[in-house]
Amino acid sequence: MQKKKIMAVFVTVLALCCLLATTAFAAGTGDVAGAVESTWTTASDQIKSVVNKVVFPAIDLILAVFFFAKIGMAYFDFRKSGQFEWTAPAILFACLVFTLTAPTYIWSIIGI
Repeated sequence: MQKKKIMAVFVTVLALCCLLATTAFAAGTGDVAGAVESTWTTASDQIKSVVNKVVFPAIDLILAVFFFAKIGMAYFDFRKSGQFEWTAPAILFACLVFTLTAPTYIWSIIGI
């Protein structure tokens, strides 16, 4: 019984893959490189927009939360031991500054 269920799921997935797969043709001349390049040209603006508006702010938010949490933990460690550990907060701060300023120069480095 178990083998029949697995086989039915496999055949269904295979049938869906065959039905929903489309063939990509180059623009009549067979110039595949030109088709890929034009697709990249049109998609690069969308990729850049999504990365600038979603990815970088999400990374910034995560790093900011970790930075302030680490500052708090370092403060409590300082109160307990009398020695303030700067390494982890400094690294997180450097990463936060890097990701906050990255959208201004990262695209010129990548070439978009």
